[in-house]
Formats: sequence, structure tokens, C-alpha cells
Amino acid sequence: MSALVEIVEAGLAVTIQDRGRFGYRNMGVPVSGALDPCLMTAANAMLGNDPDAAVLEVCLVGASLKALSGTVRIALAGALTAQVLKPRGRVLKVQSWQTATLFPGDVVRIDGVGRGVAYVGISGGFQVPMQLGSRSTYPRARIGGVEGRALAVGDRLQCDPLIGNPWLEACGTLPWPVAPGPIRVLPGPQDDHFTPEALAALLGTPYRVTRDMDRMGIRLDGEKLTHNDRGAEIVSDGVAPGSIQVPANGRPIVLMADCQTSGGYPKIATVIRADLPRLAHVRPRDEVHFVAVDHAQAAAALREQAQRVGRWCESLGTFRPPGVVDEVALYEGNLISGAIRGDELAWHSV
Repeated sequence: MSALVEIVEAGLAVTIQDRGRFGYRNMGVPVSGALDPCLMTAANAMLGNDPDAAVLEVCLVGASLKALSGTVRIALAGALTAQVLKPRGRVLKVQSWQTATLFPGDVVRIDGVGRGVAYVGISGGFQVPMQLGSRSTYPRARIGGVEGRALAVGDRLQCDPLIGNPWLEACGTLPWPVAPGPIRVLPGPQDDHFTPEALAALLGTPYRVTRDMDRMGIRLDGEKLTHNDRGAEIVSDGVAPGSIQVPANGRPIVLMADCQTSGGYPKIATVIRADLPRLAHVRPRDEVHFVAVDHAQAAAALREQAQRVGRWCESLGTFRPPGVVDEVALYEGNLISGAIRGDELAWHSV
């Protein structure tokens, strides 16, 4: 049996994402998937879902969902809040790092994200059809999600009904772990196409995020990275999320989840996997600093990230939302076995 929710407000560029689409880059299909898979894991952990269950990725303005059938539970991860609107006009506020339960007829209105990206999970995950092994939305090729596009008013999405106590919500009890410091990179694979001064500039000066940014990549502005006599073009070869391409103008481009699978610009460095989610939270005019690490340090950083996220997930607690009445407990505590005749009640009340 499944539950059903309907999109009553679409928000802006809200898409369904999971861990991504792997094994098809040789066919030109990008990985896609959540820009911050750690936050996706957190949203799913609060719901008891598989870590890679499909979620809503909110980059700007959130959507509003109405529960049509079945009792469902949502979870918010990231700088995101919401309100649950009850049929009789009651409003319940939902904070980030918490779950909220929707009964049929309830509407949850997701606010705009405070910074970066945030995620809305749902019990069992959003069960849109799998395409090439993933539910992730890749709009440029109309693959995954809901017809390969962002959410639209009237979309109906299946999920699992809630199992468990609907009046007992989950929440994070530890602050979300944020890795401090510069963005770590591995030099290359085409750093030999640049002057020594270019790599020194990348690692020694700040770069500013421009307005040219989306799920495909982020253009940076700063000191120009000069190519050597090998030139600013190469025979097209593979690129991946995290690659830092530098075209002839010397302005670096960091590729993100929806990036193409090959390119002809030399790549001066590659953002390590553990730090790539941090770039999902930058905004235009933010400054980005880079530092070089080796492969062993990159692998250690990924292990440390997994441990931090694991500790956060293990720390989850429960709470009863203010103003919510546990009807099961109420009935169990107030009902008595047997009955009293109305005339006896009237006689005793005289």
C-alpha cells in the first residue's frame, strides 16, 4: 500500500534527487543526484529511510505538498523551515532538522532555503519511476524525477505511509557538522597546461563566486590563470563533478553534479569528493579559497566526513510537537471499562 501527496505550490526549480545515476557516463549521461548527499542522508535518517531514497532538493523557493491519502511524514535537512496547515486553520511550525507528520488533508508549506541547498525527505522516499538506475532529475535531457523536469502544480507523488507513532517526531540532537577551512583540491590532471604562477594563484588568492552558477557548474572570478605554450584547449577527455576547467579567458569553472561528461578545456585541479558538497552552499559574491592535498589526505577526508555524518545520524532523538495531542495516549488514559446508565448519572448528580 502507498500514500499520495499532491504539489499545490511548485516553488522554484525544486527537483527530485537521489544519490545519482552511475554507470552511464560513457553514453554521455551525467551523474546528477543531490548536490549535498550528506544532507540527503540526514533527511532520510530522520525518517528511517534508505540513505539514498529520493528527496526534494530546494535551492531557492520551496514547494507546498498536500497529503491526499495515507498518513505520511516529512523531514527537513539544511537551512529550511516549514508550516503544516491543518484543515481547520491550525498552523504548526516545523524547524530544520525535524520531522513532521501529515494526515490526509494537511498541507505543508516549505519556506525558501536560508542558504545553499536543503532537502525535504518523505516516508519511504518519493517513488517516481527509475530511469537508468536512478530517480534523479536531469532537466537538460528530461530524465528522471517527474517527466525530467522541476515540480509543477498538480503533480502527484507516491510514497510510503507512516509506520509508527504519528505523534512522536524525530530530530537531530547534535549541530550539523560543517567542515571548516579552504576547499581542498588535487592538482591536475592537466596542471601542466598552466604556468607555475597560475597554480600558485589558484592556491594563494581568493576567488569570488559569480552569478553564473547552477547545478552544472560555478564560474569563479579572480586572478587570471595563465596557460603556458601548451595552450587553452586539449583533445576532449572525461570530466567529473569537482573538475576545475579553465578556458582561454583564465577564469576557472568548477563543475557540479549535472556537468557534461567530457570537455576540451584543461583542468588545473579537482575538488575532492568530501568538499564538493560545500560548494553547493555558496552564493554569488562569496569568496572561495583553495588548498592542495594529496590522494591519501583526500581519502582520509572522505572517511572523516562519513564518520561525522554517522555520528549525527546516531544521535537522533524524538519529541512531541507543542500543541499536538497524542490521541492514543488520551483515549487509553481516560476510557474506562463498562458503562454508566444515563438515569444513574442524573441521580448521582442531584
